Amino acid sequence: MFQYLITNFNDFQLACLGSFFLHESVFFLSGLPFILLERAGWLSKYKIQTKNNTPAAQEKCITRLLLYHFCVNLPLMMASYPVFKLMGMRNTLPLPSWKVISTQVLFYFILEDFVFYWGHRILHTKWLYKHVHSVHHEYATPFGLTSEYAHPAEILFLGFATIVGPIITGPHLITLWLWMIVRVLETVEAHCGYHFPWSLSNFLPLYGGADFHDYHHRLLYTKSGNYSSTFVYMDW
Repeated sequence: MFQYLITNFNDFQLACLGSFFLHESVFFLSGLPFILLERAGWLSKYKIQTKNNTPAAQEKCITRLLLYHFCVNLPLMMASYPVFKLMGMRNTLPLPSWKVISTQVLFYFILEDFVFYWGHRILHTKWLYKHVHSVHHEYATPFGLTSEYAHPAEILFLGFATIVGPIITGPHLITLWLWMIVRVLETVEAHCGYHFPWSLSNFLPLYGGADFHDYHHRLLYTKSGNYSSTFVYMDW
């Protein structure tokens, strides 16, 4: 499969357009089911808040997301191509071992969580919350897709937390894609609005999950706590 990709597409297409397509696919395929669950009322006993979003609010979120993704995220990915090359990213064979991939992805999670915590906390200062971060908090009852519903300035600001790890390590494209997939799935789960018996937070002691982050959205104040993206120890 990867041999086919590197044979038929150039570096720019894979690093920028391929990454964008992969992100959109994983994000919407993982996030849309939570809209259906909320509308249909299925699994409501696992819903953290009893309040539901209106169909109009859900549709507004999707419309804005598509606008931001195609008008902000995609141009940013394309403009960042020289950075991808400068950081030493490669897409050649052989692929890195699973030991290398898993070690790098774990490093990215820890570093991203640290950087995100401080960036998110800064966004909760009075002026930045009012003019930037309040957009993300329009949804006091979050659902999966609201994870990336934010002011364009916030997308750029907190997006740095996601790419700083890969910038440091210069990973293989496969590692970058895997990091993107698990990071998207994690943030969608954190905003999904449901706490299931199989939720990771029931099994991983330091993992925040939906219950942890839902509390952050319920309190519409500048100092609500629970600022971390993935783990809980920074907030402790």
